[in-house]
Amino acid sequence: MNNQFERGTVNRLTEKERKAAFRRWTFVAGLGWNYETQQAPSVAFAMSKALRKIYPNDEDYIEAMDNHFKYFNITPQMGNLVLGATLAMEEQDGLKAKDAVQNLKISLMGPLSGVGDSLFWVLWPTIIGGISGYMALQGNPIGAIIWIIVSVALYFVKMALSNLGYSSGTKLITTLGDKINLLTDAASVMGLMVVGTLIATVIKIYVPLTFKAGEVSLSLQTDVIDKIMPALLPVLLTALVYWLLGKKWWTPVKVILLLVVVSLVGAYFGILGIQTA
Repeated sequence: MNNQFERGTVNRLTEKERKAAFRRWTFVAGLGWNYETQQAPSVAFAMSKALRKIYPNDEDYIEAMDNHFKYFNITPQMGNLVLGATLAMEEQDGLKAKDAVQNLKISLMGPLSGVGDSLFWVLWPTIIGGISGYMALQGNPIGAIIWIIVSVALYFVKMALSNLGYSSGTKLITTLGDKINLLTDAASVMGLMVVGTLIATVIKIYVPLTFKAGEVSLSLQTDVIDKIMPALLPVLLTALVYWLLGKKWWTPVKVILLLVVVSLVGAYFGILGIQTA
């Protein structure tokens, strides 16, 4: 890596260039979604032009882009806040902030999605949609106009969140200076906590087998597995997938297909089922 990131010599982004990156994310956050990296292609697309200026060296640019092609999933509106902060970190310290950038994204996407989902997917559609829908049912066109105005206003909210993230990221890096590893370590710990929580809450495995002896019945899932450790099966599955991905022959697509086949076969023979309670 070249020495362009000595403090004060980096290629600074103009306000127009930053807004272009944020605008890209605003309009393409849901495009390119896939089961392997989810929103990562959209992140890479949004950041590509800005990173090209920050990293004029091809090798540095490729490394930075590859870092943004890793798993990322967040409420799109809150993604503006995260990408604003990471862009500031890249602009300030370049590839020295590579690990911190990735760890920050991982650690924030869970908590911010919890807030974002409540605000933008539940609260806003319910309140504004209820008002607009009621007025529309009464034959009042103002209801539709209100919905359109609020939707347009949401764009400016997203851009404001981007600028907030960028200014916060700049202040954070400036304050830490050469102690960027402190941020990296802190974000790593938080990121591991978020991933651990995702394993227990997102990955669902249920074994409906029940053993009976006379009037006594024993549920393999609730009376045995869950007693040993709650979410034991999701942890074991995660470990298996992680191990398989470390093998040369296995790819994410092959692992996904394996899980689909195992799920279908397990459901057919009654080994795996849907937990209803």
